[in-house]
Amino acid sequence: MADSDAKPLTVRCQCGYVSFPTPTAKPITLFFCHCTECQKQTSSVFGTSAIYTSEGLFPLEPDLESRMGVYHRETEKGRSMDCYFCSKCGSRMFHRIINTDGTPRPTVSIKGGCIEGLEWNVAKNMHIFMRSAVMEIPAEWEQYDALPPWMKMD
Repeated sequence: MADSDAKPLTVRCQCGYVSFPTPTAKPITLFFCHCTECQKQTSSVFGTSAIYTSEGLFPLEPDLESRMGVYHRETEKGRSMDCYFCSKCGSRMFHRIINTDGTPRPTVSIKGGCIEGLEWNVAKNMHIFMRSAVMEIPAEWEQYDALPPWMKMD
C-alpha cells in the first residue's frame, strides 16, 4: 500500500471508552523518552511518544472531549502541558504543549501504547533524556542525554 493510501491508526484507551483515529497514517517521529516525568506518567522505565500534527485532532470533537479528563501541569521551561486521559480507566492518551505566549504547539504527542498497529522499532527510533534513564540501551542505538540538537523546545 502506498503511503498516500495508508489509513489513520486507531487510538484506544485500556477500557475502550475513548477511541479516535490518528491525525495521519504515520507519526512525524517516534521516540522513547527516559525523563523522570515520563517514568512517573507511565509507571515504567520510559514513555513512548508518537508525534503527530494536531490538525485533525484539535479542536477536539465534543463527544471525544466529553469522555476525557485533562491534567494541566507546568513545564521546567515555563510552558505548560495539557495531558488528556480516559475519564473511566485513567489511561493517558496524549498531551499537547502550550507555549509561554498561550498558543498551543502544532503537534500532539500520542502515547504509543494506545495506538493500535503502530510500527514499533526500539532500535530504529531515538531514545531521549538518557541522563535520567534507569536502564541501559545498546550504544549503537540513537540516544541523547536530553533532546537532540534539531528538536527545539524553546
